[in-house]
Amino acid sequence: MKINIKLTNIFEIVRKYSISLLVTLQNYFTSKNDLKSFVVIISIVVGIISGLLAVVLKKLVHFFQYEPAYYLNKYNLSFLLPITPLIGILLSILIINIFFKGQITKGIANIIYVITRKRSDIPRHKILSHLFTSAVTIGMGGSAGLEAPIVAIGGAIGSNIGKDLKFTYKTRTLLLACGSAAGIAAVFNCPIAGVIFALEVLLPEITISSFIPLLLASASSTVISKFLYEGQLFYFVTEGWHFYALPYYLLLGAFCGLVSIYIIKVTMYLELLFTKPMNQYLKAVIGGTILCGMLFLFPPLYGEGYSGIVSLLNGNYNNLLPNYTFGFPLDRNLIIIFFIAIFIFLKPVAASLTISSGGNGGIIAPSLFIGAFTGFLLAFGVNFAGFAGLNLANFIVVGMAGVLSGVLHAPLTGIFLIAEITGGYVLIVPLMIVTALSYAISKHFNKYSVYTSALAKKGIEFRPEREKYSFQELNLESIIENNFTTLVPNMTLGDLIKKLQYSKRNIFPVLNESEEIIGIVTIDDIREYMLDTEVYNIVLINEIMSPVTLYLDVSSNINELFEIFSLYDIWALPITKNNKYLGFVSKSSFFNKYLANLNSGNKEEI
Repeated sequence: MKINIKLTNIFEIVRKYSISLLVTLQNYFTSKNDLKSFVVIISIVVGIISGLLAVVLKKLVHFFQYEPAYYLNKYNLSFLLPITPLIGILLSILIINIFFKGQITKGIANIIYVITRKRSDIPRHKILSHLFTSAVTIGMGGSAGLEAPIVAIGGAIGSNIGKDLKFTYKTRTLLLACGSAAGIAAVFNCPIAGVIFALEVLLPEITISSFIPLLLASASSTVISKFLYEGQLFYFVTEGWHFYALPYYLLLGAFCGLVSIYIIKVTMYLELLFTKPMNQYLKAVIGGTILCGMLFLFPPLYGEGYSGIVSLLNGNYNNLLPNYTFGFPLDRNLIIIFFIAIFIFLKPVAASLTISSGGNGGIIAPSLFIGAFTGFLLAFGVNFAGFAGLNLANFIVVGMAGVLSGVLHAPLTGIFLIAEITGGYVLIVPLMIVTALSYAISKHFNKYSVYTSALAKKGIEFRPEREKYSFQELNLESIIENNFTTLVPNMTLGDLIKKLQYSKRNIFPVLNESEEIIGIVTIDDIREYMLDTEVYNIVLINEIMSPVTLYLDVSSNINELFEIFSLYDIWALPITKNNKYLGFVSKSSFFNKYLANLNSGNKEEI
């Protein structure tokens, strides 16, 4: 604990000194009335720091991949090797509980939530908590990817620098996206893909001014990563595509779309299953034990899975098969097809178990693994059946882009990530076809991506259009109007006429004894009676009121209000709390507030 305190103090001293330098620089650019240039400089700073931490994360993962196994063998504890993924998950939980007070929120879905609901304010401790928990989880065999943690780390860097420099919400969001883009760029050495990822997945609006900071953050991060960490995930050898293969690329696009739907469904189901109340260590033991059993039976599911992709690309298919398959009295090619299908089926289960039971990781690496195996399965099966002679490497590469597009609902990210990794654009047409089909099919059956599905279940929508995004900021309770004159059902028309002269509204809610709204009376409802004074004491309110069919609880999401106003021709909607009447929200006040919020956001420069 003393070591941790010292490290924290050093970290805090360095941070404060760095921020003071940046504030001095900020004051200079303020005096020159050129704060936009300052934001560009800060984006480079965010990119450099994100790149450095991406390298640290890679080094830590490498350490945990090899050092625990070395010491277990050295001290005759090799029997523990099959359960290192479980140990990694338990260590991740211990790190969070001991050093970070049990506080961590995982996944890119949480980054989106922070953007929409927390004004892009990510707690500073997320930098270190994601760094160490993801390293120990994935380094010791957890079946997930580093991409989500590095996006969270980069996002936290951008968010906190923006917060320390007192930037506005809009600029803080841009810097958050810069850090996330830089993280993706550093992991894959793909700067363009990092930018596209930030634009497609994180930023609610795309503006020309966003590109320069994103490009510079992503490029600077890639330079740092390449300089400090030699090595590439894959070395693809791809060839140009042929027209005879076009129908099979179309088939692959549809196949990737269906696989993407399966991944999203499995991920959401297991996440929901593990959110049920349970001791976190018991949860880790249950999920981790199942995971270890799967990895023991099917070793390619171990870790991120990139080594399995390399084996496919090199044609080392036998390396992927468990040892017990060599006695099977079946054609070797059929065995390969069978087990490749098993790996596709089980990888999302293994990834979800890793994350949901307490480990830290993401779904991008598993998606690339599944996409590569999906492309291989289709091409290898076609070749084995004798229908055509397809280039296996091409289909492996394009399959990765297809599944990534369908799972993330980010087709451009899939295209540019794979195009950059391969070092060329010879497959750009197949990439476009497969990613577009996969995205369309996945989107048709799953309105939300793997990231936004969890948020949608909580009533939170992350809409890409600036206009729809703006009312995520609105609070339903803040726009309720309650200066309406209330009526009771047995009140007479004459009583209403007396109240009319003191009311500034033309709508009158009718409440029962429990203060529940049961009807509405408008000026139009009583217009025909107003000159007939003889019926004032005869006609009762419950005879002229219109029953209430539409209302909304104050705890509802603001998107529900928007949907009601969009679908129904009403100008005022009753709002209740625990079934009791609170007031109304008018369509005009809602959109006026929304427009004011939008305009104030557009005026923010820094």
